[in-house]
Amino acid sequence: MNDDKHDKSNRKFDDDSFGPLMKSMNEFFSHKPVKRLLDTIDEFFERPFPLSTIPIDMYETDAELIISADLPGVKKEQIDIEYSEKYITITVNHIEEIEENNEKKHYYVKKHSFNKASRTVALPYPVRTNQLKASYVNGVLKIRAPKLKKRKITIDENESV
Repeated sequence: MNDDKHDKSNRKFDDDSFGPLMKSMNEFFSHKPVKRLLDTIDEFFERPFPLSTIPIDMYETDAELIISADLPGVKKEQIDIEYSEKYITITVNHIEEIEENNEKKHYYVKKHSFNKASRTVALPYPVRTNQLKASYVNGVLKIRAPKLKKRKITIDENESV
């Protein structure tokens, strides 16, 4: 019985002492600026940058190698393409700035975020890098790389080679 009495007194202490504290914490986290900050943090973890990686398709025709990347919702200005003889790198830089000012309710929110996704594609064979072309239509980036002409070796029947 003594244990029951001790447990009840502890519960009463918890309810009485922490009730006002819990109430004030709930009120604090419910007010606009703090609530908006917490919502932003929740948003980040619910839906991070939509392009954590850039999906690509690579195929070829008789004359060229084509790299296609689906980039929905991305503006042309956010895309960078770098190349070398062996690689092509596609980078998307997403900058977002949201500003909200409410003088009536006395708060100001400014949110600035920068996200970057990049994908490097190894070229399966040499291409004419000086003739690379890129187009961006309806959220699809296409990079066209003309193939080098293949050279053939003639086979000689003499052993002198």
